[in-house]
Amino acid sequence: GRAGWDGRAGEPTCRSQKLMLQGGLIHPSSPGCYYYMPPTVRAMEKLVKAMDEEMQAVGGQKLNMPSLSSAELWHASGRWDQMGPELFRLADRHGKGYCLGPTHEEAVTELVAAQSNLSYKQLPLRLYQVTRKFRDEPKPRFGLLRSREFYMKDMYTFDASEEAARQTYDLVCNAYRSLFDRLGLPVVKVRAATGSIGGTMSHEFQLPADVGEDRLVVCPDGHFAANVETLNGEQTSCPTCGEKLTHTRGVEVGHTFYLGTKYSSVSNAVFCSRENKPQLAEMGCYGLGVTRILAASIEVLSTEDSIRWPSLIAPYQLCFVPPKRGSKEEEEGAALLERLYDDLTEALPHLADDSVLDDRTQLTIGKRLKDANKLGYPYVVIAGKRVCEDPPVFEVWNQNTGEVLFLTKEGVTELLSKVQV
Repeated sequence: GRAGWDGRAGEPTCRSQKLMLQGGLIHPSSPGCYYYMPPTVRAMEKLVKAMDEEMQAVGGQKLNMPSLSSAELWHASGRWDQMGPELFRLADRHGKGYCLGPTHEEAVTELVAAQSNLSYKQLPLRLYQVTRKFRDEPKPRFGLLRSREFYMKDMYTFDASEEAARQTYDLVCNAYRSLFDRLGLPVVKVRAATGSIGGTMSHEFQLPADVGEDRLVVCPDGHFAANVETLNGEQTSCPTCGEKLTHTRGVEVGHTFYLGTKYSSVSNAVFCSRENKPQLAEMGCYGLGVTRILAASIEVLSTEDSIRWPSLIAPYQLCFVPPKRGSKEEEEGAALLERLYDDLTEALPHLADDSVLDDRTQLTIGKRLKDANKLGYPYVVIAGKRVCEDPPVFEVWNQNTGEVLFLTKEGVTELLSKVQV
C-alpha cells in the first residue's frame, strides 16, 4: 500500500514515518519531499517559537537569507566542488550558476563583510534564520528524518577574538541543551567530525534511536561521548574514568561548529579592532533540524501504533469527544461538554485555540478515543456515561501517563491549568 511509500516500494520504513503517514501528518510528493499537513505545521510553529525563545535569550537576531546562492560565492570558499552531487545546482536564464542553499555560511559571511565600518563594539553578532534547506540526498529515507527539502534553524556568530568565540560556542550549546530539556528529549552532546563545514571544533546533539544513522560511543557515567567517526582506532574505555564505553545509535538533531576565520578570510569579513586595525571576525555556526526534531521525537516517544509528542509541541493539547448520536446522553452530554469548553476558554484562554472537537458522533466513543490516542492529543475529554450524574462527571485521558481520571468541571479546569502551550 501507499503507507510503505519511501522513494522505492517495499523499502523498510521507521516508526515515525509510518505513524506520520497513517495519521495524515505528511503526504509524499516526490522522493524525499513531503507535503506538511496542517497539524504538522502547527507542531513546527510551536517548535520554532521555542527555538526563537532560546536563540533570543543568547542575543540572537533573526533574519532570512535567499535560498538561491550564487555559484561564485561557493567557488570562492571551495565548497562548490567539495559538496559534490548533494548540492542542487541550477542556472538562470543568463547562464549564471546558483545552488539551492543546504546551509548559509558563505551567504552570511558575505552579508557581514558588506557592513563596511563594523566596529568591535558591535560584536558579538549572532544571526540566525529558520528556512527551508535543500540537499540532493542519494537515498532519502525515513520520512522527515532524511529528506531532500527540510527546515533548519541555523545560527552564525561573529566574535572579536577566539576566546570570545569559544564563550559564544558554550553559550549556544547550553541554549540547545535547554531546548531539548524543555522538549523532554534525552539528547546527548557528542564530539564530532567537522566534515564539509570545516572549522576546528564540532559537536553533534544526538538523540539515541535504533534507526539512527550515526554510531556513538558513550561513557555510562556521562564523562565522554563521541561519534565513532572521530575516534582513531578502537577506543573501548572512557578516557576520564576508565569505564567500558557502550555503543549506541543516534539521530543527529543539532550540530555546532567553531569555524575560526575559515569563511571570514575568504569574504574578508573584518571589523575595526580596539587598536583601530582591521581584523578578521572569529566565527561559529550552529544548526538545529526543525523537521528532523519533529520526526525524531515521534520516533523515540511513540508506541508502535500511537503517536506521542513532546507536550510542548503537540499540534493540539485537547480533544473533546461528545456522546454518540442516538445515545441517551446525547443531548445533555453535548450541551454540558460545550459549557465545559466555554468555561475552560474563559479560565484558560490559551487553550481555546489548542482544542479539537471530534464531532463524528455517528462513531462510538471508543472508536473516536482510539483515533485520538493514535494522533497523540495529550488530553482527551469525554462526555461519557457519567455526564448525566449530578454534578456531571467527565472522563479525561492523560495520554502521556496513560491514566484515566473522572472529574467534575472544576476538576478538569484544575488539571488543565498546568498545561503549557
